[in-house]
Amino acid sequence: MDTLVINRADGRADGEDWAENYEELPGGARISLILESTTRAGVGPRLHQHPYAETFLIRRGSATFRIGDAEVEGHAGQILVAPADTPHTFRTGPHGYEAIHIHANERFVTTWLE
Repeated sequence: MDTLVINRADGRADGEDWAENYEELPGGARISLILESTTRAGVGPRLHQHPYAETFLIRRGSATFRIGDAEVEGHAGQILVAPADTPHTFRTGPHGYEAIHIHANERFVTTWLE
């Protein structure tokens, strides 16, 4: 069963402050993950898109998302979805941001638009 378990690279045994990228997950999951955690405000990726949907499960804090032509204020307890081939970006809020970004593909495929 060890091939079905992923442990934190830093050896911690909790879910706090966990920031890491994962591709080709075991068990045929066919998704990739970005675990995002920051206390900094105003940070985030450049405008980009993927040929698959990206889902943002926000655990703590907030961020201002641009998904296509829409601007959305996302906060803890919400799930946002950027559809396939839709340009998107975000900037973290004043109290930071912690989320799980689920890519509907086993490897990251990103086209940077800026």
